[in-house]
Amino acid sequence: MNLATVLVTGLFAGGVSCAAVQGGLLTGLITRQHAAATGSARLPGRPPARGRHSARAQRARPRPGAYSPQAGREPDWHTRLGDDLAPVGGFLAGKLVSHVLLGALLGAAGSVVELSVDARTWLQIGAGLLIVLFGLAQLGVPGFRRVVVEPPASWTKIVRRRARSQAALAPALLGLATVLIPCGVTLSVEALALASGSALAGAATMGVFVLGTGPLFAVLGYAARRAATAWRSRLAVVTGLVVLAMGLYTLNGGLQLAGSPLAAGRLAESLGLARPPAADTAAASTTEGRQTVEITARADSYSPGNVQVRAGVPTTLIVHSDDVRGCIQSFVIPDRDVEEILPAQGDTTIDLGVLEPGRLRYACGMGMYTGLITVV
Repeated sequence: MNLATVLVTGLFAGGVSCAAVQGGLLTGLITRQHAAATGSARLPGRPPARGRHSARAQRARPRPGAYSPQAGREPDWHTRLGDDLAPVGGFLAGKLVSHVLLGALLGAAGSVVELSVDARTWLQIGAGLLIVLFGLAQLGVPGFRRVVVEPPASWTKIVRRRARSQAALAPALLGLATVLIPCGVTLSVEALALASGSALAGAATMGVFVLGTGPLFAVLGYAARRAATAWRSRLAVVTGLVVLAMGLYTLNGGLQLAGSPLAAGRLAESLGLARPPAADTAAASTTEGRQTVEITARADSYSPGNVQVRAGVPTTLIVHSDDVRGCIQSFVIPDRDVEEILPAQGDTTIDLGVLEPGRLRYACGMGMYTGLITVV
């Protein structure tokens, strides 16, 4: 297991992918916390805090030296930096704990069980629905306003005398919960942890990956904390829309993997708004009674997008990897329950057996990049 490669994956592809899916949740939570602490803003469609929530906000007084809007004191730079980074620090700590535990479980189970493509598909659909739920709550849509990530009152009492600890508690819970809403690259790294066959190797794989995503999340969290004062409720609307968009994107990928007619691409084809790419007949060849199909996986696509092959002939698929990274590395053929982790460079051979006339779809592990094999 090359942990250096896993770290680089987290720093680049993982950081961007996970920040797109989970970053809106983090910035939205930080914005809500700041609004509650200063009393300067409230979420869209959400009434002013009353009862125990307002009392909790009154108890969350800044520690000595921290910025106090009422007192008008300006703290020194290192105190201000510590206050701004406390929420994102809690988030990353919670994320690290949950993913290390998950990695250990996956590694321990790797030699015994293998997560099926169907199971991962439904996991992604559930994750997409969960992200959509958080997005609607962030926007204050009626019926979803009470969906918040908030620690129990008894937990808050433990840290009520320390403003930084209290500010980090809810983000830490959100960080723990991100194990339920994985991004595409995370799913690929989870597959690596599962393939390791060792609890220690699985935990190390997931832990190093999360550490790699840390810098980008730190920048996002710090920017959200600093921008919350200037943008107030407008930032809540922006992050809500981002979360909702990413939830729908994740959900659509799951629907693609499930072969649902409700997936955006299939829906567009059914309505006559789009057509599948023209079938390429040059990518398939037959030698000694066996058919070979060749496609190329790149960083952002599979090509050709549609390959035509003959039915009734034993078929071998060869996937050429050309600087593959991110979600593309997880190559899935749902109808065959096939999943392969592609190398960055090199060839992967998959036996498809004898094909029946029709369409055989393949995709990346998140259903975001797809291709088609047309069998005639």
